[in-house]
Amino acid sequence: MTTTATMSSPAPIVAPSFTVSRSALRQLARQPRVWVGGCILLAVLLLAVFAPWVAPHDPLEQDLLHMLTPPMWAPGGDALFPLGTDGLGRCVLSRAIYGARVALTVAIVAALGSMLLGSTLAMLGGYFGGLVDRAISYVVDLWMSFPPVVLSLILLVGLGAGVDKVILAVVLVDWTRFCRVVRADVLVTRRRDYVLAAQLLGFSHLRTMLREVLPAVVPLMITLFSIEMGIAIVVEATLSFIGLAVPAQVTTWGQMLADGRADLQSAAWVMLVPVACIILTVLGCNLFGDGVRVALDPRLRLRSE
Repeated sequence: MTTTATMSSPAPIVAPSFTVSRSALRQLARQPRVWVGGCILLAVLLLAVFAPWVAPHDPLEQDLLHMLTPPMWAPGGDALFPLGTDGLGRCVLSRAIYGARVALTVAIVAALGSMLLGSTLAMLGGYFGGLVDRAISYVVDLWMSFPPVVLSLILLVGLGAGVDKVILAVVLVDWTRFCRVVRADVLVTRRRDYVLAAQLLGFSHLRTMLREVLPAVVPLMITLFSIEMGIAIVVEATLSFIGLAVPAQVTTWGQMLADGRADLQSAAWVMLVPVACIILTVLGCNLFGDGVRVALDPRLRLRSE
């Protein structure tokens, strides 16, 4: 009597897919943080793009007959200046709208540059390990030993003023944040079974990193990207406040803060408007990035369902 033993074959090892599936889109639509953050960012983006048509006045136009005019709903306000004017008679609303252009430009380009530089080094160090990882980690530790604010000031003093110089300074200072955080996730991901299976199948290092490791860390990179956008906005405003970011003829939120500090007691709206713009835009970046990560990361998506 012969018996036939049937053994079930092991389940294939499948790498987690982080593509935007239907379930991810449904989860994305159910995220209040995505809606709130997306609406804030979309509003700021539209105002920045259509600033010449939306702003009621030229941001540099001075009207000495309407200096420190309060907002239109306050006593003595003027409907021509909905949010009032500053000490030189310039429209606060128009300057806030044009300031969004510089803020978003620095935020998007600087965050993208920091992500590309830091994540690339993190992928190389975390995947290969050994001497490569130690060398990159040493450079990161050495670079982070410099205070970020002091390093930004040194770079801008040497490079000069300009939006492109601010972007370069933010990238050179903040790439270490991406490198340290993404490297830790890559170190965990490279030990997954599907990564080991890809290596056993003879996949090249580049193919393994791009197709097996990178999708696993994309949600984390998105979150860091949104956080970095907010940080870049604050850094640009800080540098503009002290007069090192952009030329005087370029309107920024930080410059509005610097111009309005002398009239804080008598015309608080001159400083409250740029402060509100900075807070709302940074909040929108954080909310949107956090919501998108929950929708794209299956681990967080299953936890929230």
